[in-house]
Amino acid sequence: MLLEEAHEDVTLTRIAKAASVSHQTVLNHFQSKDGVLRAVAEHIGEQTSSVRYDAEPGDVPGAVRALVDDYERIGDANFRWAASADRISTLGEILDGARAGHQEWLVAMFGARLPKAAAARRRSVNALHAATDVYTWKLLRRDLGQTRNETEKTIADLVVGILEGETP
Repeated sequence: MLLEEAHEDVTLTRIAKAASVSHQTVLNHFQSKDGVLRAVAEHIGEQTSSVRYDAEPGDVPGAVRALVDDYERIGDANFRWAASADRISTLGEILDGARAGHQEWLVAMFGARLPKAAAARRRSVNALHAATDVYTWKLLRRDLGQTRNETEKTIADLVVGILEGETP
């Protein structure tokens, strides 16, 4: 429910009903709607790590395939959460952590090919982040109607372009 609908539209009562438990049970276990949100985010984060870190470091097509696997599973919810993050502080905090985790993954996957100089490395990681962000996936898959394979190829082309060097 928290993944299919806007955060604002989900209530603890509906969560309890969907789980076939009482409202009080949900409150006892999670304390609040934010507590439920944090628990869902933690679970998603574990799944995301499992999917993404299956890729072999340095293997651009494999890393992009793992990334797109993850976005195909959770990208629409990810995008909805991102769209609400400036209004819901808990979502903002969760997404800040997710962005940091995404950058760690980028370094784990492509670190050997990144520049050594700190400023150039940071610029490359930020460029990789933009090329592989859920917004890029949404643009390609949802807004431009690319197939999954086309989306993987486009993102891989962007990643390779970034890894092959800096522009003057």
